[in-house]
Amino acid sequence: MPIIKILAERELREIVPLDLVAVECVEHAFHSLATKTVAMPPILRLDVKEHRGEVDVKTAYVQGLDGFAVKISPGFFDNPKLGLPSTNGLMVLLSSKTGLLQALLLDNGYLTNVRTAAAGAVAAKYLAREDASIAAILGAGIQARLQLKALMLVRSIREARIWARNGSQAKALARDLSTELGIAVTASAEPILAVAGSDIVVTTTPANQPILRAGWLEPGQHITAMGSDAEHKNEVDPNAIARADLYVADSLRQTRALGELHHAVVAGIVASDASFPELGEIIAGTKTGRLSEKQITIVDLTGTGIQDTAIATLALERAEAAGAGSLFES
Repeated sequence: MPIIKILAERELREIVPLDLVAVECVEHAFHSLATKTVAMPPILRLDVKEHRGEVDVKTAYVQGLDGFAVKISPGFFDNPKLGLPSTNGLMVLLSSKTGLLQALLLDNGYLTNVRTAAAGAVAAKYLAREDASIAAILGAGIQARLQLKALMLVRSIREARIWARNGSQAKALARDLSTELGIAVTASAEPILAVAGSDIVVTTTPANQPILRAGWLEPGQHITAMGSDAEHKNEVDPNAIARADLYVADSLRQTRALGELHHAVVAGIVASDASFPELGEIIAGTKTGRLSEKQITIVDLTGTGIQDTAIATLALERAEAAGAGSLFES
C-alpha cells in the first residue's frame, strides 16, 4: 500500500524557514514558468461573504517533475477579531506518474506565507534599485512582517516604515521588527508618510479600495503589490499602472483577471490586450527589467500554483533529508 508522509506546521517551520534557499526556490519556479512546459489552471475560488472569507485552490505541474502540489488556502479576514489567524490551509503533494498521494502538508498556511514573502524578495531582487535601503510596508499582518524580513535577504534595508488602518497594530509591529531585525522601524500615521522617500513599497492588505495613490509615487521607487489576489481586492490606484515605467506580472493571465492590472483594465486606463512582461521572463532574461535608477517599477503578485508546487517539493525534500514527519500507510 502507498506510504504517505504527513508533516505538521511545527515541523515545516523548522525545515522550511524564510531564507535564501526559499527565495531561490521561488525564483526558480518563476523561471520555470517562463521557460518550461507548465500546466497551471485558473485559480478556483469560493467566497464566503458573510464572514469575509474566501478559499482558493491552486495547483501547477511542471513537465519533468516527479510531483505536483494542490493547495487549499482559506482566508477569513475577520478572524483576528476572534483571536485567530486570517489565513489557514494545507497542501497535498501528488505523484506526477501515478497521481498517488505522496505527502500531506498540514501547514496552516505557513508554506503559503513563506512562498509569498519569497516572491516579494524575488521581485525586489530583479526590479528594485541595487542601493534601495528604505522600505515602506502597508499593512501590519503576517505578510507585512515576512515581506520586510524577505526584503532584507536581497537588499541592504536600514530603515522601514509601517502603516496600517489599525495604528496600534502598526506601532506594535514596528516595535517587534525593530528589535528582531536590528534596524529602525517606525509606524507612520498616514500611508503617504510611509511612502514618501521610500525606495521599496510593499502592499500587504486585503483592501478593496486603493491604499497607494499614483500621485505619491516617486522616481526610482519599486512597488510590490501582493494583496490583490481576487477580483474585488484593489490596493493600488489603477492610474499607478499607467504612470509606472515598468509593470510586471507574476502571471499576466492572472493579473488581467484579478490583480491590480485587472482594475486598470476595468477603469479603461489600460487596454485589455496590453502586453506586459512576467517576472519569470525578466529572471530568464527574455524580457527587460529596470533600465535606470529613475524608473518606477510595479510587480503585481497574485500568487501562482507553481510557487506552491515549488515550496511543497522543497518541504518534502528537506523532510526526507531530516527524517522529519510521520508515515501513514493508506
